Amino acid sequence: MRSVSYVQRVALEFSGSLFPHAIRLGDADNDKRNELVVGDTNGKLYVYKNDDTKPWTVRSCQGMLTCVGVGDVCNKGKNLVVAVSAEGWFHLFDLTPLPSKHSEASSHHEPPPSDEQRPVFKQHIPANTKVMLINDIDGDGKCELVVGYTDRVVRAFRWEDLSEGSDHLSGQLVLLKKWLLEGQVDSLSVNPGPDGTPEMMVSQPGCGYAVLLCTWKLEQQQQPAAEGGDNSAANRDAPLRDVILHQTSGRIHNENVSTHLIGSISRGCPIASGGSGLFALCTLDGTLKLMEGADRLLWSVQVDHQLFALEKLDVTGDGHEEVVACAWDGQTYIIDHNRTVARFQVDENVSAFCAGLVSSACSPLSLRDFSSCSLVTCTLAYGGAHSTLQLISRLASG
Repeated sequence: MRSVSYVQRVALEFSGSLFPHAIRLGDADNDKRNELVVGDTNGKLYVYKNDDTKPWTVRSCQGMLTCVGVGDVCNKGKNLVVAVSAEGWFHLFDLTPLPSKHSEASSHHEPPPSDEQRPVFKQHIPANTKVMLINDIDGDGKCELVVGYTDRVVRAFRWEDLSEGSDHLSGQLVLLKKWLLEGQVDSLSVNPGPDGTPEMMVSQPGCGYAVLLCTWKLEQQQQPAAEGGDNSAANRDAPLRDVILHQTSGRIHNENVSTHLIGSISRGCPIASGGSGLFALCTLDGTLKLMEGADRLLWSVQVDHQLFALEKLDVTGDGHEEVVACAWDGQTYIIDHNRTVARFQVDENVSAFCAGLVSSACSPLSLRDFSSCSLVTCTLAYGGAHSTLQLISRLASG
């Protein structure tokens, strides 16, 4: 295990407190560059661009924001910023700048004026939200919104337009499916299955996970057959199995320990026919695992820190995404596919963590590759326990 230290970081202006899933990197304004999106417990949504210390824009939401996201949740061909509160308020913000005759390639365009800073859409969904995912979970090429709750429930929603052919948001979220899990839900992710179709994965305590089946597709197929009288009464009454539980170890040290997972980890080459995607798990008692499908363990690492967040990031720039795990005390681990481990320590306790790419038009942020010392444009984003946000933008061997 190799120790590294950060030699460049940016402290961002932030005065609130946040939940672990209320921080995300994504292209919030559709300029082909990622922004840092943060939601606090007072309902404020902050968006930071490049390495600017001040927020590019601040929006107001209703309730305590528990999770934020960036993605094409309405399937309109552009990203929207999503903010969901503990009280169940779902907010959509369109931060795409208006066309201007003076528009340039610069990423420092002005945010929309104050009268446009309201959410473009707001809807109430079930309360006590905890974690959120925007992704295609059923293989139809369209994004769904998946929300995990504190009562061990997961719900999938889809945006339904009320008027076709309009770029204006006129619609609502429609519930597709509700799943009930045995244990607490701490992470949601998607991973390619053996047949190449996406599998919806949910973390479960004790270094386990569950695959949630999108049974609405089967229900739609069975409905015409039932109407035609071709379906037997036994088949109509038989409940569809919609949750498949998996344990990654025969011996569980603590079956109640919280677990996090991340799927669709890039291996730098296409998945072989019949092969499954890579996913990683971590637990609060310090276990880290990289898996290929449900049955193949690629490696396992045990550390003496309480891991609470798990991300993926191509640190070395070779197309292979490394596993990045963070502990409450700021100890952070970067592990590649060959089980090479690098770690560094943040100066303070950490309450929220994410990893991803950030670029600046003037001075690109860089992260030094801990194995070959090449430079790539990427950064790690932290939410500190003392109301500070840090961009760790360069690492060096200790």
